[in-house]
Amino acid sequence: MKILFIDKNHELLKNELEKLGCHCDEEYSKSKEDIEKIIHLYDGIIIRSRFNIYKDFIDKASSLKFIARVGAGLESIDVDYAASKGIALIAAPEGNRNAVGEHALGMLLALFNNLKQADLEIRQGHWNREKNRGIELEGKTVGIIGYGNMGKAFAKKLQGFDVKVICYDLLPDVGNTHCTQVTLEELQNTADVVSFHTPFNKHSHNMFDTAFINQFKKPFYLINTARGSAVKTDDLVEGLKSNKVLGACLDVLEYEKLSFENLFENNDLPRAFSYLIQADNVLLSPHIAGWTVESNIKLSQTIVDKITKLI
Repeated sequence: MKILFIDKNHELLKNELEKLGCHCDEEYSKSKEDIEKIIHLYDGIIIRSRFNIYKDFIDKASSLKFIARVGAGLESIDVDYAASKGIALIAAPEGNRNAVGEHALGMLLALFNNLKQADLEIRQGHWNREKNRGIELEGKTVGIIGYGNMGKAFAKKLQGFDVKVICYDLLPDVGNTHCTQVTLEELQNTADVVSFHTPFNKHSHNMFDTAFINQFKKPFYLINTARGSAVKTDDLVEGLKSNKVLGACLDVLEYEKLSFENLFENNDLPRAFSYLIQADNVLLSPHIAGWTVESNIKLSQTIVDKITKLI
């Protein structure tokens, strides 16, 4: 089986596939147009996020048996069209779910305890204890939107904090011992913290908007480690200004492009983002919730395991 790598990944992935007898080529610098000229020679392709794989690309991939994305989602692929061509689609949400769960919890605790602000103030010679008095997670209700691999991992991490964990999901009966599934209305009536763990789709796109915020019975905190497109940033900022949203932990932003690394190429930053980077009650990270040393290995091993089943 000939496999083309177009993004760099942990060396384990290539090494293990070669042990299985696969021939692996690496093309990290060629353009999408150049890769389209050779993709018919390959049985499989390994991607992360360098470019989209839509109909035109798939039509040129006449021998392709699988597309494997070393990540949690498949939104950069025309899933339906690939499936219609008999191409297997592989993702690896199992590989970084633990990392996402830990990151979401870490951001929340850091925000509740003013760790970013306190650290910066001490470095500037200010010892402000009362100003940085925190709040405790104990006794809060945490509502999880989307209860798949990532949502379940976060709920598991919350065990031991004496919180009530509830979730809303379009699929029925996804709750488990760590979390009770409820309606969206019940979640909005009771949650103190709302954490998004949704995939990219038409239901999650811009789900967090002014109407969504206004349905909550009490002010709440937001965590988003899912996709930036789930949150309308302008509406979030208005919620923060009105104190309907008490604070936000954002690992992803709607302004991100496919590579997730181009936000600052334009010096004319969106007004809402300019507000976020100045706000003390907002914690930001650069799409690294699933980006750990361990997940780098786990993601690759998950892809290997799933390809092994195919061949």
